[in-house]
Amino acid sequence: MKKHVKNIALILLGAFIYSVGVNYFAVNNRLAEGGFTGLALLAHYQLGISPALMIFILNIPLYFIGYKVFGKQTLIYTLIGTNAASLFLELTKGWGSPLDDLLLAALYTGVLVGVGLGLIFRVGGTTGGVDIIARLLNKYFDWSIGRTFFLFDLGVLTLSYVYIGREKAMYTMVAVFVGARVVDFVVEGLNAAKAATIISNSAVDISNKITKEMDRGATLLKGRGGYTGVDKEVLYVVVNRNELPRLKQLVHSVDPYAFVVVHDVRDVLGEGFTYDSLEKAKTQ
Repeated sequence: MKKHVKNIALILLGAFIYSVGVNYFAVNNRLAEGGFTGLALLAHYQLGISPALMIFILNIPLYFIGYKVFGKQTLIYTLIGTNAASLFLELTKGWGSPLDDLLLAALYTGVLVGVGLGLIFRVGGTTGGVDIIARLLNKYFDWSIGRTFFLFDLGVLTLSYVYIGREKAMYTMVAVFVGARVVDFVVEGLNAAKAATIISNSAVDISNKITKEMDRGATLLKGRGGYTGVDKEVLYVVVNRNELPRLKQLVHSVDPYAFVVVHDVRDVLGEGFTYDSLEKAKTQ
């Protein structure tokens, strides 16, 4: 119950921050956004319809089909997130005033909308809209979720070009891009890291050195050279981003000819990242 209360509180906070970003900066500077929010803002500019009411209306039919792709908890969180967003959009209507610098307005819009949506997504909620459509298309037609978001946002940006002009459509694109990056950062948190795949004839020595000098665990995998057919040991290790230079130096000191591939890691859970060895020992 405490977890659900905390999650709902974060959804409400996220919905409020999102609403401030939309009303305080996007609406006052006549910028659009991506997804259903963008459609609602364009309808507001052209027809005078409240964005809060428009978003609520657009999501109504999706509520009835969303249960097919969402679990009970996610559906409840989605209902809370969408309704809270509509409510806060109405409550924050009229806040703020136009800025002289549209680029600044676009950046503020992207950051606040990104933080708000990121908090909602982080606890498993959504604000409905394109997210439900994307999941439905993915489930029944094997259509990429990312592709659905891209095409929908592209359509909204095209409409923005027509109805609010080229300049503001470009600033809207800036806001959408910044918002997407901020969402990724909030959802991933500080647990984003780097993973390294190391192929070397001295994999065991490198593993021992990583363990002793960096206090990081490493996993040895069995591999075979595709050309030579020679068995090799492949080392897999995950480190914080700021530890990557040290890892490269350590590998090079043991085997200057080691083959190292570095990957981005979206999220890391476990010892050394979300808890340390001492905390683990206390729970056992």
